[in-house]
Amino acid sequence: MTQQPGSSTAAHPDQPVTTGTRAEPDRPVDAGTRAEPDQPVDAAATDVDRKQPVDAGRADERATTDGPGVTAAPGAPGALLLAVLAAGWLTAMLWSTRAAIDSAQAGVTAISLSAYALPGVISAALVAGAGIALAVTNLLTRRGADRATLRFVVAVGAGLLVGSATAVAINLFYADNATTNVIAGSTAAAAVVGGALAGARNAPVVGAVVTGTLAVLVFVVAFSQLRDRLFVLYGGEGTQEAMVDAARWVSRTESLAAGLLAGLLAFGYLRLARRRALRRDPDAPAGRWPGYLVAGAGAGLLLLLTEVIIRIGGRSLLDLAGALSEADAVAQTTLGTSRIDNGIWVLFVGALTALIAFGRTLGPAPAADDEEDADGASAAT
Repeated sequence: MTQQPGSSTAAHPDQPVTTGTRAEPDRPVDAGTRAEPDQPVDAAATDVDRKQPVDAGRADERATTDGPGVTAAPGAPGALLLAVLAAGWLTAMLWSTRAAIDSAQAGVTAISLSAYALPGVISAALVAGAGIALAVTNLLTRRGADRATLRFVVAVGAGLLVGSATAVAINLFYADNATTNVIAGSTAAAAVVGGALAGARNAPVVGAVVTGTLAVLVFVVAFSQLRDRLFVLYGGEGTQEAMVDAARWVSRTESLAAGLLAGLLAFGYLRLARRRALRRDPDAPAGRWPGYLVAGAGAGLLLLLTEVIIRIGGRSLLDLAGALSEADAVAQTTLGTSRIDNGIWVLFVGALTALIAFGRTLGPAPAADDEEDADGASAAT
């Protein structure tokens, strides 16, 4: 006599298993029962089969963990402070240039002074455009909108706003002469270029470049107070040849000190960014030497880029200043060559300084220890 379905007695081998009973081998399992080996598993038993779909809550958690918060490029520390300092430096350079031009009693003198002041204004606009654009793109990074195209467009837009505001300020507050439009246009172009540079993906490297360049610009102004003393120290009070040699040594001393300052500050900035990244994510990848190389050389690169903008955008002003007299022409040529030499020195000294400082932080290579462990394991076997 066979048992009826739903009976409290155990099922015979040729009968189906009802809910609540334990399945024998090679029998289908009802929902809610525990699966034995070689048995099909119901969709509810997701812990048994690894190929079952993941729960919605777990999927959301995984998306949050592996999402933009981890893969997004890290922001630049202190970007807002850099933007404020760069904007302040640009304002100071614009004010000093305006004061120098207004103090001139003749138009010829105003043209000459404008040509002398143009490099300082353009370099300040380049750094200000990069610093302010970096602060704006940092906000995008914090909000998760860190796509490369969007970052670059926003950075260029920020540089364009800085350049437009600077050009408007120059036209409003400077004297209306032949040099005003040249200074305004060149300054606006420099700010746009600086904003485009800030659109690079590696924000900490951009921040290090802005930091080093801003420090170099301030250092050059401060070094001018020591230039006469060093000129005498290097024997510049003798013959004409001695004066030329002394001037060359003063220029080399300035470039060497500026390069060391740029390289050390770039290295320190990247180390600060590294520590911040480790506090947020202990598994954050370590910085590589190309980043330190670019950061250390960045100040020199921006100085050379400033010279390119001067020779393209400010060519008419330089030609006007050089046409005033033969001495002015020689002076403009000499100053241009000196600026190029200074940029090259700052570039190489800064890059070398940053690389040496980075190399001193590296530990010994683990290859020797791994070989010893491998030899010990092979000997033991």
